[in-house]
Amino acid sequence: MSRIELAPELAEDIDRILDHLARYQVENPELRIREIINALDVLEHNPRIGRPVSNGKRKLVIGRRSHGYLALYRYIAEIDTVFVLALRSQREAGYAERGQGGDAP
Repeated sequence: MSRIELAPELAEDIDRILDHLARYQVENPELRIREIINALDVLEHNPRIGRPVSNGKRKLVIGRRSHGYLALYRYIAEIDTVFVLALRSQREAGYAERGQGGDAP
């Protein structure tokens, strides 16, 4: 089972998502965050499930349409660890530059 490490910046991403959900008065925002966390938990058993993007990173699609999010991550097989780098709504323009390359999925 792979270990999952969350980048410190992920807290900002979750805060931004919660602010957006509150602004649009989405019912049960906690459930949305729980759905995201459950999807990230899948990476423990399937770290290569996401679509490859550049620089060894992968993109995990979580949900769809108004419930859709994208997680950018890197899996390092040698240490069997998934590093989750960013989380965005599918409707957002792309990932902020983080680390090396800052690829937009």
